[in-house]
Amino acid sequence: MPERQERVSLGTIAVEWGRIGCTGFGGPPTHILLLRRLCVERRGWLSTEEFEDGIAATNLLPGPASTQLAIFTAWRLRGVPGALVGGACFIVPGLLLILALAVLFLAGDPPAWVLGAAAGAGAAVPAVAAHAAAALVPGSWARAAAGETGGERAGRARWVVYAAAGAAAALLTGPWLVLVLLAAGLAEVAVRQRSLTLPLVLGALPATGGLGALAWVAFKVGALSYGGGFVIIPLMRADAVERYGWMTDGQFLNAVALGQITPGPVVQTVAVVGYAAAGLGGGLLAAAVAFAPSFLFVLFGASRFDRLRADRRVQSFLTGAGPAVVGAIAGSAVPLALGLQYGWQVAVLALALAWLLAARRSVVACLLLAGAAGALVGPWYGL
Repeated sequence: MPERQERVSLGTIAVEWGRIGCTGFGGPPTHILLLRRLCVERRGWLSTEEFEDGIAATNLLPGPASTQLAIFTAWRLRGVPGALVGGACFIVPGLLLILALAVLFLAGDPPAWVLGAAAGAGAAVPAVAAHAAAALVPGSWARAAAGETGGERAGRARWVVYAAAGAAAALLTGPWLVLVLLAAGLAEVAVRQRSLTLPLVLGALPATGGLGALAWVAFKVGALSYGGGFVIIPLMRADAVERYGWMTDGQFLNAVALGQITPGPVVQTVAVVGYAAAGLGGGLLAAAVAFAPSFLFVLFGASRFDRLRADRRVQSFLTGAGPAVVGAIAGSAVPLALGLQYGWQVAVLALALAWLLAARRSVVACLLLAGAAGALVGPWYGL
């Protein structure tokens, strides 16, 4: 059991983790910063080393790492009850907000300014995807050569192959992208460890439709996604737009934008897809399925995180899956950009690329400004 479970009340955890869930705009970097300020700097509940170990361990897991860190830090304070309360209070505020916005943006006849704001924010999403992929490259590229027995050049050559495979999968394979991510990781295990004895479970094959299909899509997001929240874009788009037709390309762009501008985990985007598929019940089902693995990973695995970090097979798997994720996120920007419907959206996309990649400014500000521009311009185009 965690050493500090008697020191912090569940009420305190509910208040503090709920506050972060309400104010955590900006995605994982913001969540980590707020959790560090709370647990290490302000309250002294965890040492710097303990907190950094938590970051390292949760980054080894599939699914939303900052959500798992929130659950893990609460677990360190009050065990299983703390993990359940802290995780729920971190997730629920943003989930309620994004579902409310989904009702507004996906309504049958929303106001023209709402449609314009959605189209404007959606136009910036391909730039956000490119920015997310670019941010992952340095760490993944460095990792490719670390500990490489066959030479730095061989490790980085494989990095290029895995990244290309991920990009091609995002463009061509649709819902089967997860198999490419797993294959890249297992290939690296085979090269570095001369074996394939990594304990991985793929789960069930995609369902044929209905709530079963929605649950499968959400499960892929929560249990089989590596490399951060933005990998959900290629994992969800083909299913939500092409395979099952729950959303149009424009509506999917709106969903991704909503996931970025609301507080809490970016993975909450899956709730918008669930709402489009089956109303509020579908949104809640998708969120429950997507976040359940994060709770299970921490509740059943937190006491073994040290061994997980030391397992060279796990490290090798992530070394291979990482560049495939980078390629998949970058590749997803192409169909997202092709989904734009209006000429003014292309101009918004160009400005967003300059804002994020050249000026290196805030993603949230980029989406809000793009949405404001769309709210002003969109009605003139008959939205």
